[in-house]
Amino acid sequence: MITERPTLERRVLASLDAGRIPVVLGGCATGRTSLLLRIEQQIGAARAQYLDFAAAATTPERCLSAVSAISRLKTAGRPSVDGPTSARSAFDLLLNFLDHANGADGGRATFLIDEILDLRTFENFPGLRHVLRDTVTRLASSPSRFVLASRFTARTHRLLRDAPARFEVVHMPSLTSAEVQALAVRFNGMHRDLANHAPAIVALSAGRAAYAHLLLDTLASQGPSVDPTAALAALFAPDGRLTARCRESYEFRLHRARGYGALKAILSVLAETEPLNLTEISQQLRRTPGSTKDYLSWLEDVDLVSVAGKKYSFDDPLLRLYVRLHARAVPPSDTDVVREVRAFAASRLPQAQPAASTQPVAVAVERAADSGGASSGIIEID
Repeated sequence: MITERPTLERRVLASLDAGRIPVVLGGCATGRTSLLLRIEQQIGAARAQYLDFAAAATTPERCLSAVSAISRLKTAGRPSVDGPTSARSAFDLLLNFLDHANGADGGRATFLIDEILDLRTFENFPGLRHVLRDTVTRLASSPSRFVLASRFTARTHRLLRDAPARFEVVHMPSLTSAEVQALAVRFNGMHRDLANHAPAIVALSAGRAAYAHLLLDTLASQGPSVDPTAALAALFAPDGRLTARCRESYEFRLHRARGYGALKAILSVLAETEPLNLTEISQQLRRTPGSTKDYLSWLEDVDLVSVAGKKYSFDDPLLRLYVRLHARAVPPSDTDVVREVRAFAASRLPQAQPAASTQPVAVAVERAADSGGASSGIIEID
């Protein structure tokens, strides 16, 4: 289900209409792809095309072929995209296609490009050492319109540090209670009382759209007894859907960074206690402050940790909960899941809304286990 966020959508469309290139940044599960698909719908298929470069950026030749084959937008009176003689020529033809594609009515094309940084894959080919820098320069002067997106905030900021002012960074905001309430009514069989739990769902999902979807879907199957904490426990069971989602995010980002084993060790340290400063982390890691600082910079580079006041913490609180429960030698027991989820809920929910009792949470975990985990010059805008 695609999350509708009208206020954010209007901001991005206004940026496009002003001649800028919005660059949407947000971590895993924040709803970047849903936003691009919604904007594609609003502009219309005759003029807009969504492209996922995480999937398409293989070799320059195959990427060119894939994009030109599936795009509804076509070039007219321009050089053919067929028959590139090298990786560099294929890349240049791809940029030419993006420059000169027109809508069905002859109007300017709008490309909504997901995971723009994955073009970095092309840097392994001859003549493409600076492909990202070249892409930014070319898009800045292109007659076409673009919305770009990436899950890597730190890397994108670094890429755009000296970029032309046409680029406008838009950070994905957390879901609001009103947006969760609107999302809740779209689930089939949803009962009215669920809307009253919107603030709790925002808190327990850390305002991330995909996590909120999973909570709402699980709550929709609970019947008259709606318990967000119990739903979160069910989702974090060993075979739970939120466990799988967090595992995907955890492994994906670690594999995009350097120092895989050491980085996992630091995340394990921060899962036990956060925030910690450099000295505290290096002592627990039993490494020098210099090497620990390098490891932490690599974690920041893929947005797994953030730093405030010289102290480091997880960027995604649910990913921290995942590490506490599942990044260890044995799977967690039902008791472990109940204990950790209750502690997490108590830290996130207002005191006026205490975490649910242990019994409903334990029952939810048992049900999840029985069913295999399934249940039915740059401008920045924060």
